Amino acid sequence: MALEYTEEKLNSLDKETIIQLFLSQQEQLKQIDHNLQLVLEQVADLKRRRFGSSSEKHEPDEQISFMEMDGKIVFFNESEAVADEETDEDSESVPRRKPKKKQGKREEDLEGLPVVMVEHSMTEAELEGLFGKEGWKQLPDEVYRRYGFTPAKVEVEEHHVKVYAGKKTDEIVKAPHPECLLRGSLVSPSLEAAIMNAKYVNAVPLYRQEQEFERYGLHISRQNMANWTIQCADRYLAVLYDYLHEKMYGYHVLQADETPVLVNRDGRPAGNKSYMWVYRTGRMYTDRQIVLYEYQRTRNASHPREFLKDFSGICVTDGYQVYHTIENEREDLVIAGCWSHARRRFDEAVKALPKAKRKDSRAYLALTMIQAIYREEKQLKELPTQERQNRRQLNVKPLVEAYFVWVRENISKVPQKSKTWEGFSYSLNQEKYLKVFLDDGEVPMDNNAAEQSIRGFCIGKKNWVMIDTVAGAKSSAIIYSIAETAKANNLKPYDYFEYLLTEIPKHLDDTGRNFLDDMLPWSPSLPANCRKPSKDEVR
Repeated sequence: MALEYTEEKLNSLDKETIIQLFLSQQEQLKQIDHNLQLVLEQVADLKRRRFGSSSEKHEPDEQISFMEMDGKIVFFNESEAVADEETDEDSESVPRRKPKKKQGKREEDLEGLPVVMVEHSMTEAELEGLFGKEGWKQLPDEVYRRYGFTPAKVEVEEHHVKVYAGKKTDEIVKAPHPECLLRGSLVSPSLEAAIMNAKYVNAVPLYRQEQEFERYGLHISRQNMANWTIQCADRYLAVLYDYLHEKMYGYHVLQADETPVLVNRDGRPAGNKSYMWVYRTGRMYTDRQIVLYEYQRTRNASHPREFLKDFSGICVTDGYQVYHTIENEREDLVIAGCWSHARRRFDEAVKALPKAKRKDSRAYLALTMIQAIYREEKQLKELPTQERQNRRQLNVKPLVEAYFVWVRENISKVPQKSKTWEGFSYSLNQEKYLKVFLDDGEVPMDNNAAEQSIRGFCIGKKNWVMIDTVAGAKSSAIIYSIAETAKANNLKPYDYFEYLLTEIPKHLDDTGRNFLDDMLPWSPSLPANCRKPSKDEVR
């Protein structure tokens, strides 16, 4: 509690004591002001998170680049320095204009869809009544196009299996027929695929599906749907999940992320967080992508240690310490950092400032510098791996090195614990990992692809809030893996689910797993209806 001085007490103090008292109070005021600024920044950030836009887009007035010259950071207007180069209209720094309506887009959208011709004509009697007996002639048809939509149709498949027996033997033979997906159950591959697609792709909870089925006169309880889904995931889809896990080890670059989830009955007190981890092949691999979820009760290092035990290569993460712990244990694993996370603190700092002060802040300047690095990296997107690596060393590395020099120069000039200070500290702590992408053309400079792969789960989590059982959490991990892998390889999840649930049961007695090669998302043996038509295919 601060001491209070009356005028009489102050008059009784000597000069040196008053000076010390003044300096002490000045230091206290400085600390109070520092704390107040942090509180105001936190309040502004919380207000933005609740009411503001979630976009992290950064649009400086000019494209500014920077270089390190004679130990100092030099900024210049890039529009003057590269005036002869072609402008990149897709750059974040260029204001977006409303695109002009594309000519022929309607025809392009309709191509590839089945056409049902509906003819509208008049009888001869009607025509004679209009034109008389003088006659008429028919002109070219007027053609109108409309989308026709057929709602879901529910029917009962009643399978009659013919049974035969020899007249002189006791042998009984049944006609070939598909096995039941789950013995004694009414569920079919098409119905279970619809349930999985609704929940794990479109984020429709089972209780809403139950209500929708009721509207079609189909009485399926959410408990039945949950049991079917868990059993089908564990019995059939898990076989492909494990096979994809083995295939993942053959890649050079993986990306990883995790998100919390509540599991109701996991043997712990209510409210304890569990985690859904996601691992995916690197974003630079444009085909044969794999996305795998894994449910775990905790967030400790033992889980990625086990999942990645047979992987040798580079794993891109968001800076979570457990990955660095595993890297220190092994010589064949390298962890790469995420520039998107490096810029996030600066974005929060800028948005917490009044608009009039944003462009004068160090956080704004840090965002601009990181954007310049992204802009250079974007130009290398379509290059072969080795050429991308060479160009990174030539064009991107100097910008990265200059950024870290500037951060070291400025970290002492901002209030400790502020958003900007946190951004500087994160960059310096992660410097080793943020530079990994410079030396390998297959490594992306951020972990956005992993975050996007886990987004479907996060959207669904907002609808169903929690998972009821551990078995449900594990089956959810398997089904989300198949769904996200299908989407990453341009497959239609519903058709792919139905295909897998039809074909995998036929091979459960096989001694090997080679049959799964024909079911991989990139297999040429997949039925055509599983594939999402590309623009080139429908033209």
